[in-house]
This record gives sequence, C-alpha cells and structure tokens, in this order.
Amino acid sequence: MDALKCRAFLATAELGSMSAAAESLGYTQSGITRMIRSLEEELGFSLFVREKAGVALTGNGREMLPAIHDIVRADERAQQIALEINHITRGVLTIGGYFSISALILPQILSVYRSRYPGIVIRLQEGGNREMAKWLTERSVDVCFCAMPEKDVVCDWIEFFQDELVAWIPKSDPDSRLSSFPLKKLEKKPLIQTLPNHDTDLDRLLKVNRLKPDIRFTTRDTYTTYNMVAAGLGISFDQKLNSKRWNGDVAEIPFDPPQYISLGIAVPSMRELSPAARKFIDCIEESSAVRVLQDL
Repeated sequence: MDALKCRAFLATAELGSMSAAAESLGYTQSGITRMIRSLEEELGFSLFVREKAGVALTGNGREMLPAIHDIVRADERAQQIALEINHITRGVLTIGGYFSISALILPQILSVYRSRYPGIVIRLQEGGNREMAKWLTERSVDVCFCAMPEKDVVCDWIEFFQDELVAWIPKSDPDSRLSSFPLKKLEKKPLIQTLPNHDTDLDRLLKVNRLKPDIRFTTRDTYTTYNMVAAGLGISFDQKLNSKRWNGDVAEIPFDPPQYISLGIAVPSMRELSPAARKFIDCIEESSAVRVLQDL
C-alpha cells in the first residue's frame, strides 16, 4: 500500500477536508482526490462520505485508521533508517581482505573510516583468490581487497597497485647471489608452496607458465613458508609485499622475466554499492596507506 496515499488519507481524516489536506501536504485538491479514490479502489470500499462542511470517515474508514497509521509510521521509520545509512551513521560493511593487503594497509584505512563513521559495523573476511571469487559471486561482501579476479568472475575492478612476485632463496644457496631468477629454475630446486590448489598467485604463475616444480613441502601460512626457506628446506616465491616486515636468511630475487600481479578493489557492482561501501572506497583513495604501499 502506497505510503503517500496513506498520508493523504490521514491528513483528510484529521482535517475533515480534502482541500485542507491538499494545502497541508503541498498537493492540489484534485491530486488528493485521486489518491483517496485510488486507495478506495485498492481496498474495495469507501473511506469518506461528503458532508456540507467537508468529508467524514465511513465506518470502514474508521476501522482502517489504526492500520494506516501503522503503515505511515513504518514508512517514516524506513526513511529514517535510509537517511541514517546514507549519511553513514549506521549500517554494516563486509570486507573481503587479501592476506597481504589486510596486514599491511587495512588497519590504517579502517582507522580513518572508523573515526569518520563510528556507527558502521565492519566485518572482515580474510582469504585468497578462490575465496574472493566465491564471495563476489555470492555477493556476500561489499568490497574485496584482492588480486584481479579471473575473467569469469562477474565484478567491477579498480586497480591501485602492481606488486612484483619474487623468488625466495635461502641465503646459504649459491643462487641467492643472482640478480634475477629464471622462471624455469623453479623446476630445478625443492619447492615449498603455500596453499596449493587455491588459485593463489603462486598457483597462477605455475599454471600460466606450465611449470612442474619439485614440491617437497606445502604450508597454509606464508610466514611459515618464509621461515622454512630461511632454514634451507627449499625455495619458494610470493608477493614482494608479504615479507616487507620480515627479517630472515632469505634472499628475494626478481624473476626473469619479471612477474607482477594487479592488486586493487573488486566489488560485485559499482552501481549497487551501499553508501557505507562508497564511503569506504573514498577512504581508500584518500588514505596515505595506499601511497605508502606504492612507495615500498
């Protein structure tokens, strides 16, 4: 039931005149008359009877009065909530976070966002490319920080950084002194792989280049992989960002040819972004965190 028609009904019932109701609501009298007639047609009975001094409620109209008050109150409440959401005073924001980005820049961005919009409840889900694709397809996240999704994932994409993939070589290995690491050498040494078969950047590089490495160990955590390389258990490779704050006996060597991944923001649809998500993207673009990331 149209809330505008219900407001016209309530104003007419209160003032006892369609012309007075029109004046109070900013409509023409004919506009109010049409809304009342449309409401009566929808309900299937008359709401008012005409009198010399104006109009009066019918018996059915009096019975409908409480229910129509409820409709108007519910509409006002919905508009209030929508207004609050659009002014970002309340709401929920669900963010999918790529592991490396989550650790490096999300805390800074969230700090700015929280200071501006303290009423927003933030839900953070961390994962890799496979999880991001699933969440975007399901529309269970508002925004994803991730590597560029594959072409079959329907989403909108904003790139903000190109990160280099580097080989991790134990410093005890003679190859740690190389200025660049040939991709084909990944097949020549024991490899430690993080999260195999999860559509990670590692998976993608091996697949695209048709490499068949000698995988000796697998882990679920990048930091574990890094420390296993430092212990001389094998080589590995990952994003340059991941180890920016780590110290160990690991040489990071660019590949030959160089390998890069695109990092940025994926959303199910830019046209359907919630106000909270739009403001979050604004915070990302304004944040010094991204500029710091680009300078690393």
